[in-house]
Amino acid sequence: MTKKQRLCGLAALVILALAPLVVTDSYTRHVFIIAFIYATIAANWDLSLGFGGLFNFGHLAFFGIGVYTAAMLTSHLDMSPWLAIFAGGITAAVSALLISLPVARLKGIYVVLVTFAFGQLCMQIVLSQGDLTGGAEGLVRLPYLKLGSYSFIRDYKLGYYYVSLAMLTVSVIVLLFAAKSSFGRSLRAVRDNPEYAMSRGISVARQRVLVLVASAVFTGVAGGFYAIYLRVASPEVFGFSLGTLILSMVLIGGAGSILGPVFAALALTFATEAMAGMRGFEEARFIIVALAMIFVLRLAPGGAISIFSRLSKRQNNT
Repeated sequence: MTKKQRLCGLAALVILALAPLVVTDSYTRHVFIIAFIYATIAANWDLSLGFGGLFNFGHLAFFGIGVYTAAMLTSHLDMSPWLAIFAGGITAAVSALLISLPVARLKGIYVVLVTFAFGQLCMQIVLSQGDLTGGAEGLVRLPYLKLGSYSFIRDYKLGYYYVSLAMLTVSVIVLLFAAKSSFGRSLRAVRDNPEYAMSRGISVARQRVLVLVASAVFTGVAGGFYAIYLRVASPEVFGFSLGTLILSMVLIGGAGSILGPVFAALALTFATEAMAGMRGFEEARFIIVALAMIFVLRLAPGGAISIFSRLSKRQNNT
């Protein structure tokens, strides 16, 4: 990541941190919170897809597992919502370890099929175990976050806004460090030339296991926070439409960039919410997102962030 990109990222963080001082209505803050959650999932998905070259649909399952972990722990065991959110990251990482063992030696479409089937299996378990998961109705009226006597439910979503922003920020920082480390370099070697990577002593199977587990942690945390924030857990979190939307954020933003999917998640979340409120666009919004993805990938296979990189290089050259 260049110095200019780091400055842009820092400037964006400052603007987002100051935004609640200007944006005071609950609905706009709500859209920001959902965008931060989606951005966290998209950035972590990018680690396995963009850097590891592992095209999978497992991240939607990891997110759903985080959702139901937090929901069941707070509903049935009265666990603190704060602890339940982090427990979502642990269970998502464990599930990623289990699914990565058969996936590690698979290639191409078989990885997609196995990880997609895993997500569908999770949904069927949720639907069949109604005593624990609430079945098709889900779990509702989950406890909300509190800090001492301070209640997050009465501050027009200000507390949830900063918690979600902090979650996204920490996740992105960890991902950027991972991408620049020897682990990130080995992932790119496995992605670009597996045979060469193996000749240099890099285990392709081991790196695939590690990248799936590493990328599942914050995905599960985001799922846990999602459940506690909305105070509900429903099987819809395993739905295909949500997975395709977040995958669109990764591809439109730019796979292998970390920051690209984050900015794309913010833009697409607000765009889809705006279209949902427009007559005639409620059902067509996902088609529009798909067309936008095709257009961006046709214009710039590296995603929207590669377009900005080209423009900045031209400005520097002139």
